[in-house]
Amino acid sequence: MKVLVLGSGVIGVTSAYQLALAGHEVTVVDRQPAAALETSYGNAGEVSPGYSAPWAGPGVPIKAIKWLLMRHRPLVIRPNIDLGLIRWGLAMLRNCTSARYEINKGRMVRLAEYSRDCLKELRAQTGIRYDERTQGTLQLFRTQAQFDGTAADIEILKRYGVAYEVLDRDGCIRNEPALAQVREKFAGGLRLPGDETGDCFKFTQNLAALAVQQGVTFRYGTRISALKLAGKQIDGVVTDTGTLKADAYLVALGSYSPLLLRRVGIRIPVYPVKGYSITVPITDANGAPESTVMDETHKVAVTRLGDRIRVGGTAELAGYTLKLHEARRETFTHVVSDLFPRGGDVARAEFWCGLRPMTPDGTPVVGATRVPNLYLATGHGTLGWTMAAGTGRVMADVISGRAPGVDLAGLTLDRYPNAYA
Repeated sequence: MKVLVLGSGVIGVTSAYQLALAGHEVTVVDRQPAAALETSYGNAGEVSPGYSAPWAGPGVPIKAIKWLLMRHRPLVIRPNIDLGLIRWGLAMLRNCTSARYEINKGRMVRLAEYSRDCLKELRAQTGIRYDERTQGTLQLFRTQAQFDGTAADIEILKRYGVAYEVLDRDGCIRNEPALAQVREKFAGGLRLPGDETGDCFKFTQNLAALAVQQGVTFRYGTRISALKLAGKQIDGVVTDTGTLKADAYLVALGSYSPLLLRRVGIRIPVYPVKGYSITVPITDANGAPESTVMDETHKVAVTRLGDRIRVGGTAELAGYTLKLHEARRETFTHVVSDLFPRGGDVARAEFWCGLRPMTPDGTPVVGATRVPNLYLATGHGTLGWTMAAGTGRVMADVISGRAPGVDLAGLTLDRYPNAYA
């Protein structure tokens, strides 16, 4: 079968690779000159099944107000008249209940844990390298109140069988020795030993090269303008180089997926949530993190990627703008300098932003649609890197007509009753 994959981010490339292994003739189309040059380029570097949870949850609206008032705030809303944001925001508020949180988290953890297992298999099968580390994630609590308030989080981890360790200051320092320099700045931590880290950009680039060896064709520098509908099926993809045809079409365009799909009568509630990062060259390896340290106060992740430190976070609601705001750089510089003062040279940091495709319930949209030859893999929010390997395997199974290795109940577009015009 001929399959067109639209998008060469980590989701598109993992899907293309798995589709090629399944025996399909695969072409990937992307407007960029190479793979992973948009949202997959500079993310926080975490592969974190343990942190797979929706943003929408009990108490989040009150927390959001607090975050908006912080100097180094993790949430930013740019004032503008955006009906899409209003609809998305109202839908998110409807998911801020205990019952909805439990349902949505269960769906996310299911895919994230499956994806972690798929990533391990892929690594073993191919030997792919991407500055990977398997040393877990440390959620760092700066205040005793944060440390004392972990009971609810721990209950959730227990319920889903996620391994964890509650650590005092000395325990945190055993896992992250560089924190010994700033031990007075935190009260303790919660460690998830099953989490991993790695450079999503390197992974995607290297997997794209492996995909080429499997026969995948990449059409870079090709702009997609529309899906061509004939009867009840997709009959081609209109691009600036002509119309491309296949037997099956997979939309993996991240935040840009809804703009393409609305033209064929499909409305998915995916909104672009901008995230930022800085990448800092390490100057003192002993003063840098060993894995990922998540600063709970600022909601910022500090991750070791080879000879670099990646500092990432922020949720900015501002539509599709990619403007870089210096206040976000200041937040990341503050966090990494405060926790790892000898680790890296922030004066030489690369400053970046990307648009995360976020659904109001936090759960991605994967699988088939009611259009027989159209498939979706989008809406992963901040967890695209975490869920990529599993999503790629799922899409190869679904498009090949095989039963996927994970239950897709609640993960497909059918959970949204108004998705089809």
